[in-house]
Amino acid sequence: MKKVAQFSLLAILLLAGGYTAWYFQDKPLELKTTQLFPKPRPVINFSMTDHKGSAFTQEQLKGKWSLLFAGYTSCPDICPTTMNKLSNAFPKLNAVAPIQVVLISVDPQRDTPDKLNSYIQFFNSEFIAVTSEHKQLIPITRSLGMAYSMVGEGDSYLVDHSASIVLISPKGERFAMVKPKSSELGKIPQIKTKALISDITQIMKRY
Repeated sequence: MKKVAQFSLLAILLLAGGYTAWYFQDKPLELKTTQLFPKPRPVINFSMTDHKGSAFTQEQLKGKWSLLFAGYTSCPDICPTTMNKLSNAFPKLNAVAPIQVVLISVDPQRDTPDKLNSYIQFFNSEFIAVTSEHKQLIPITRSLGMAYSMVGEGDSYLVDHSASIVLISPKGERFAMVKPKSSELGKIPQIKTKALISDITQIMKRY
């Protein structure tokens, strides 16, 4: 009789544990500034050059989580703001799971490896910056859901570009997009560091 009772208690505990795991696994993520893509898709093949002059391909996006965003070193506002927020978020995110931050420079004419290296060092020496010719940049940025265009003429031209950040899974798949949001009507949309950390942490822990 005692053994039957013990067996029954064990069965109840196992069922309860299974239900708890199922509940938390299926519970919707409480994402504040991030949208999951309906279906993860592999990043298209590409070949770029990083800030150290080495080749950087889609293979470097496998084995860890990656946060990618398009920008350029002469950007007056969005890029330094985004880099600063990512630099603040990086230690906390990297403590949850291995993650890398990659800046895709969409200004290959001015952003040489040396210039990219200096830019990266200013914010976080562990970050990566890559660039290539526009014939490579346009397909990869479009496939990631980003866009950019050159504005103005001469050496002082600007580059209009997306302010979103794309999350790539360790399988090298486009997984989610972090988008600027406005908390109040009339305020400029932005990605808040706290929301970024919360969203990416939830995703990495779940998947």
